[in-house]
Amino acid sequence: MKKYFPLLLAITFSHGIIACSGQSNLNNSDVKTMNEHKTTTAEKKLDYPMTKKGSVVDTYFGTDIADPYRWLEDDRSDETAAWVSAQNSVTSSYLAQIPYRDTLEQRLTDILNYKKVGAPFSEGAYTYFYKNDGLQDQYVVYRYKTGEAQSSAAVFLDPNTFSSDGTTSLSQLSFSRDGSIAAYTISEGGSDWRKIIIINTETKKALEPKLIDVKFSDIAWYKNEGFYYSSYDKPVGSELSAKTDQHKLYYHKLGTVQQNDKIVFGATPEQKRRYVGGTVTDDNRYLLISGSVSTSGNDLYLKDLTKPNSKLITILDHTNSDTHILDNQGSKLFLVTNLDADNKKIVSVDLANPTAEHWIDLVPETNNVLSASTGGGYIFTQYMIDAIDKVYQYDYQGNKIREIELPSAGSASALSGKTKAETLYFTFTNSTTPSITLAFDVKTGTTSTFNKSKVKFDSEDYVSKQVFYTSKDGTKIPMIISYKKGVELNGKNPTILYGYGGFNISLTPSFSITRAIWMEQGGIYAVANLRGGGEYGRQWHDAGTKMHKQNVFDDFIAAAEYLSSENYTSSDYLAIQGGSNGGLLVAAVMLQRPELFKVALPAVGVLDMLRYHTFTSGAGWAYDYGTSEQSKEMFDYIRTYSPVHNVESGVQYPATLVTTGDHDDRVVPAHSFKFAAQLQAKQTQSSALPMLIRIETNGGHGAGTPASKMISQYADIFAFTLYNMGIKTL
Repeated sequence: MKKYFPLLLAITFSHGIIACSGQSNLNNSDVKTMNEHKTTTAEKKLDYPMTKKGSVVDTYFGTDIADPYRWLEDDRSDETAAWVSAQNSVTSSYLAQIPYRDTLEQRLTDILNYKKVGAPFSEGAYTYFYKNDGLQDQYVVYRYKTGEAQSSAAVFLDPNTFSSDGTTSLSQLSFSRDGSIAAYTISEGGSDWRKIIIINTETKKALEPKLIDVKFSDIAWYKNEGFYYSSYDKPVGSELSAKTDQHKLYYHKLGTVQQNDKIVFGATPEQKRRYVGGTVTDDNRYLLISGSVSTSGNDLYLKDLTKPNSKLITILDHTNSDTHILDNQGSKLFLVTNLDADNKKIVSVDLANPTAEHWIDLVPETNNVLSASTGGGYIFTQYMIDAIDKVYQYDYQGNKIREIELPSAGSASALSGKTKAETLYFTFTNSTTPSITLAFDVKTGTTSTFNKSKVKFDSEDYVSKQVFYTSKDGTKIPMIISYKKGVELNGKNPTILYGYGGFNISLTPSFSITRAIWMEQGGIYAVANLRGGGEYGRQWHDAGTKMHKQNVFDDFIAAAEYLSSENYTSSDYLAIQGGSNGGLLVAAVMLQRPELFKVALPAVGVLDMLRYHTFTSGAGWAYDYGTSEQSKEMFDYIRTYSPVHNVESGVQYPATLVTTGDHDDRVVPAHSFKFAAQLQAKQTQSSALPMLIRIETNGGHGAGTPASKMISQYADIFAFTLYNMGIKTL
């Protein structure tokens, strides 16, 4: 069982959908136009849409805080819609006058046009795989009869037919135990609210009306009879922004109406949880339930499905750890936990006495962070060593069988699959290696290449290296820096520094075709592994939370200073980028040290830190942030860095392109709206540096974004960045 709850997305934009080829047209002589560009753009004052100010004032512990743009929180009002349209018009006009913006879009389009095929997986009598012929907005699911040639494959599901503009995406596909029935979820406009459609896999016809209003959910099949799923009561008010606070686990029996679905967990006040997940063991014997009040920590329960009306068995009755059940063999359970093990370990226990005092170490904690998976009758452990993966194979007695050979230093996806599988498929990548699908023989331990990316990118032309720099308090922070060979380290290279720093999320090396495009242009791309992430376990995470959040910002600032001091770049050529929690990072740092950066790119950011917990599932993020209502001390601390509340008049901030989606119900777009309004209202009057917002209509937090929209978005982002660094031509 995996612990399920939604994290803020670590938006690295490494979707594997955009690639690069060709020769770089940008060299150091091209950036010498910076001073000329400054003179030219200083004469162009942008005429921003007028954003009215209201009189809303909130009082926190005796302190009045004005919120003049509160009206922008109403995503259903005509006034907000008009503001969005006006802002997009100004932004589009600005981007359209960049001479090479369309060239970048065409290059992205051309390079994306190659066939992409995912790893195969078997369900019932068929083998399935995902494929994109090149420029399709969404990947298509194909299948063929197991044992026949893959060339006989036919379309099973084509999400490109779900909507005319490609914005309805396939989110999850789950099969009944015998593979005869499939349930799949769709997301419309990028929303986290889902619909579940149930079909006969032979006829592909719907078996019953779709389930609606499903959110943050797995589909956990019990035999071929039905499945468990999770959701909230539909909120009062806007479904995209109203608070959702009590998650519930339901059971849907096939052939019945959704209104009659039984609530299994989360219905009573004493069981109130913001995130609840359920999984059924492969032997259909147990239902495993995880409940969380925040994005860190969960309690854990089990229900014996072989006994009608059986009561829940408590495994963990507190949320002081991240613990999930990895597998079972009969009544013996295998768990992954960081309870008394900050870097996690694997333990076993018998269901007769399942509580923590009876756990026995199977794979003890090490100095490196563990994640684990199962497949083919084995356990696989994956360790991060300075954010680089090492993978090992174990048996269920805790004996190490072997280390799994990886092509080089980088990141591997989990080795997982059915218990009887003889071959497991996984992917490998790093910053300069496009994704490779590898086949692993569980008996012999041999690894072979199943499929290599067809993207036209020559890894030999690029260099990627890991460095360690020192943060403000002396902490050593790793960072991976990638660029094209031959780039001269003279302080004049256009550079993007990316970070996240939160929610125990680790940024391991991965190939991104958008990043490759940037490097193709002669740019440098750096990814810093900041505190708040999961790269070094629970202590590393906690060191970037609540009253320690400034550590994350200090780590990012130190990364920028390192890149300048080592002559990779300088403040005139440095952009910072991050999404979601990383959007908060970028916005906070650009306000604290504006002189360090030329461009800021905060995406779908959490930017109103005094009110984030009042929207959708935001209250669940309090483990990382605390809340403004928690205590005066916490309020005072959050107020010091909340981006919406720290924009100052008369300060020259970096050229800023805020990006968000009008259907983002993870981090509501009001965060970005209010921040952009503050920047525009308080910018230095003598400056022509743009403070723009790009709002993707019918777009969400990032998942399921059509390829066409992603191409357009990154053409805008890169054009904006290079143009404001003084690059006139490509």
